[in-house]
Amino acid sequence: MEVSRNNCKDYILQTCSFLTVLLHLFRYIMTSEFTLAPTEKFFEENNYFGLQPSNIVMFEQRMIPAVTFDGKVILQGKGKIAMAPDGNGGLYQALLDNKVLQDMKKRGVEYLHVYCVDNILVKMADPMFIGFCVSKGADCGAKVVEKAYPAEPVGVVCRVRGVSQVVEYSEIKPEMTELRGPGEEFVYSAGNICNHFFTRTFLQDVTEKFMGQLKQHVAIKKVPFVDTWGNQVKPTKPNGIKMEKFVFDVFRFSRNFVAFEVVREDEFSPLKNADGATKDSPITARNSLLAQHCRWATSAGATLLDEHDNPLPPSARSDENTVQPAGSEAHVHTISAEDSTPAQFEISPLVSYFGEVRTQTQIVTGGKSMSYSLLLDNNCTM
Repeated sequence: MEVSRNNCKDYILQTCSFLTVLLHLFRYIMTSEFTLAPTEKFFEENNYFGLQPSNIVMFEQRMIPAVTFDGKVILQGKGKIAMAPDGNGGLYQALLDNKVLQDMKKRGVEYLHVYCVDNILVKMADPMFIGFCVSKGADCGAKVVEKAYPAEPVGVVCRVRGVSQVVEYSEIKPEMTELRGPGEEFVYSAGNICNHFFTRTFLQDVTEKFMGQLKQHVAIKKVPFVDTWGNQVKPTKPNGIKMEKFVFDVFRFSRNFVAFEVVREDEFSPLKNADGATKDSPITARNSLLAQHCRWATSAGATLLDEHDNPLPPSARSDENTVQPAGSEAHVHTISAEDSTPAQFEISPLVSYFGEVRTQTQIVTGGKSMSYSLLLDNNCTM
């Protein structure tokens, strides 16, 4: 399938005006039964991060029972069935249950950017992605990244018998992951990162016409339970099944689907594992963000200094366009917990959206020197 790449290197965003727009966008946050109250409390304690509380709508997805491998319902406690959220694809039923689409229509919302919360580098309401989708007349779109190596465990955005969809890595034969195109590029290289565009009318169609066609997926999980003596048990290995739906399973219902490829180091660093894991952990997510902000500063002409005021050497770019021997797991570099920690340099999202210079506050200008341990926020001038 054709995948458009983001090569707009000379595109300059008017940061101040766009950040003002971001403050007035409507935010719809889907939670589970377990996370709704903590999420509401977190926003309240942080004064809604400067947003209008009336512009934030939180709503719950459905819960379904977890079962054992032989299909028996698992008890979480005495007289209480173990329940689990119905996956990110539970979004569509939740939109119906909570009358969210009606709220969107009343507020005049026509386009939506939908993403999962486990990606620290997500560009919320990315104007280039949304603008691309709108310009193509798309009702559904997906950001993708080039797979790091053929067997990388991410779904692939592709066409199956002419229909756009995501095929899970577990469903692709190993020999197919190795297929090459005329330029020796991998044929199935568009990795899904759960970062999507929808029109409101498309979501309306999904909820009205296609709900019964959404597939259920089996997720093997560790489910706490009570044993026959009533003791609470936290299993150390998977012991149950949770049925889930996936948010991207609606792609096949699209009349005009588009894919938009972005650079992994700029837009994708998922959090899937606890500290101690070699990848996709809190450490790797944090390092990805810090490395990105260091690149922004040095690209704008700044020099980062260590604690002795010595210039830090430029960090090596983990660039997806740096091609290693085809088929190797180094084809695209991904940040590992074993990588060296980048400079402790962070730029507030109130200052810069994607690395552009905000000259009004002289945040980053050519020739500036800055400590490697620094946070630039919207009150900082240099």
